[in-house]
Amino acid sequence: MSRTKTVSQSVVIDAPPEVVFAAVSDPTQTGRWSPENRGARLDGDGELAVGSTFVGRNRRGWMRWVTRCRVTAFEPASRFAFDVEAIGVRRPVLKAPIASWSYDLTPDGGGTRVVETWVDGRSWGDRGAALFDKVATRSTFAEFNTRNIRRTLDQLKQTLESRG
Repeated sequence: MSRTKTVSQSVVIDAPPEVVFAAVSDPTQTGRWSPENRGARLDGDGELAVGSTFVGRNRRGWMRWVTRCRVTAFEPASRFAFDVEAIGVRRPVLKAPIASWSYDLTPDGGGTRVVETWVDGRSWGDRGAALFDKVATRSTFAEFNTRNIRRTLDQLKQTLESRG
């Protein structure tokens, strides 16, 4: 049985696409709504565009790690996406395709529909991935990330709607 490599969830937020995009395209703020991410440090001049990189800080229980991410889409009020291309404990030194994340925004009534998607980028075989996933998440990464995406979107909605 092959593993699920893509999961998505969506939410409608009572805020214009420009406001939602400003939030989801700022990885330094992601820790405010993600159950696992603790924010990021932007590389270079701090301006994001396609090709820009940032280092994300993450925590799951007692585990802590960092990832190097490369922006693959930066379309204001529409789409923000990045690939996770390296991982490590203190520095992202192990280079390998890990995952892709995206936020797609569309107007919905007076608000914005946000679709968050995770794509498993690991080239491992299904058995090796299943074993690693069980140890790292006590489930599969698809199941784990489905729950995390739901929590992220719900917290993003609460954060942005409480501003108004």
